Amino acid sequence: MTERFEGRTAIVTGASRGIGFAIAERLVADGARVVITARKQPALDEAVAALGGPDKALAVAGRADDPEHQAEVVAKAIETFGGADLLVNNTGINPVFGPLMDIDVDAARKIMEVNVLGALAWAQQVHRAWQKEHGGAIVNVGSVAGLHPAPGIAMYGTSKAAVIHLTEELAVELGPNVRINAVAPAVVKTRFATALYEGREEEVAARYPLKRLGVPDDIGSVVAFLLSDDAAWLTGQTLVVDGGLTLMGGV
Repeated sequence: MTERFEGRTAIVTGASRGIGFAIAERLVADGARVVITARKQPALDEAVAALGGPDKALAVAGRADDPEHQAEVVAKAIETFGGADLLVNNTGINPVFGPLMDIDVDAARKIMEVNVLGALAWAQQVHRAWQKEHGGAIVNVGSVAGLHPAPGIAMYGTSKAAVIHLTEELAVELGPNVRINAVAPAVVKTRFATALYEGREEEVAARYPLKRLGVPDDIGSVVAFLLSDDAAWLTGQTLVVDGGLTLMGGV
């Protein structure tokens, strides 16, 4: 691994497990120090130990859409590791499944608050506290469900479409000192996505040209690239990381 993030600090939301943890793990391997967030402190503590302990990682538990939690995380990143250079908005929720006509409006509102407004709020907090003066990079975790209709998870897809457009708007506003890009994964083998493949993984994977589902490391490596100086002339882009699924016209 390289030391391309040496001296830089990253905040990764929703990082106690799954894609968020894989992103944090790759950033640490590439020299960064990370501050990770999630709802439950015990799971975060286990993640910190796996990431190399307190010299490499700090965990702060809280709700991703809570402004006080956001401010606390950013302040602790700067206090503990000396900066908030990189931000990964990974937190996302999808508490409902079914047609839009049957969805509870309060559930729809919560999806938008966490997935979209949460991403905006984290970017605002990091920008005001650090990136406005020092620069940096942001990656938002979207989804292929935000690129094409996704029956059953349509509200989630709608929120991820908004995240992708938010990424473009922020790229225009925050340049040249801050770059912001997004990734759009297809199905990745995590607890969050279990319902999309459990018990029928071979059947689901058969639709992918690469004939397998994603694993968290597949996303971690791409996010690390987008945050790094290797992507210095990329902003406002969404990289589709999907094993070729969207080439087949599906989500």
